[in-house]
Amino acid sequence: MNKLSLWVVAFLVVTSTAMPVFADIYKYEDDEGVLHFTDAPTDKRFKIFMRDLKKDKRLRTTFRLAGCARNPEEFEPIINECSIKYGVDKALVKAVIHAESGYNPTAVSSKGAQGLMQLMPKTAQGLKVANSFDPADNIRGGVKYLRFLLDTFKGDEALALAAYNSGLNRVAKYGGIPPYQETRNYVTKVLNYKKNYE
Repeated sequence: MNKLSLWVVAFLVVTSTAMPVFADIYKYEDDEGVLHFTDAPTDKRFKIFMRDLKKDKRLRTTFRLAGCARNPEEFEPIINECSIKYGVDKALVKAVIHAESGYNPTAVSSKGAQGLMQLMPKTAQGLKVANSFDPADNIRGGVKYLRFLLDTFKGDEALALAAYNSGLNRVAKYGGIPPYQETRNYVTKVLNYKKNYE
């Protein structure tokens, strides 16, 4: 079996099931570029790929101040309000927040994205978000941006998420999900999280 076949098999195992994920999934890429997945890591090279939402509803991320994650239920009213206002599935909004910040309103990524939905400063400015660290302001801006991306890609959630992660121009350039492992992992992760929030 060649490297591509191994990757495809691993990808299908992780994404094809209609059942929610009930165990943390770990992965590592070996020296030959082959991805390995497991729910019972026996080697330090395995890193978390997808978390079990049932076991870890308050996901801690690799962002600075990640210890400041809060109870997701706290943001339920604003998520519901924005989901209705912009016509975006609230399960998708929750999944994006979970993947982006682990419900940490003070999260800041290494690239400078801020808040619950990890808005870049220029994006936030364009969306008229005055304070990205204000949960209500951040969620309103993030959901409004998701609506724009969903409209741009005619309701295709995978493409909208790819653009949310890597930028609209890259999705347009490649005519689909860009060939970046980070972006592909992100799309898979968010769509799996969404199943658990439905």
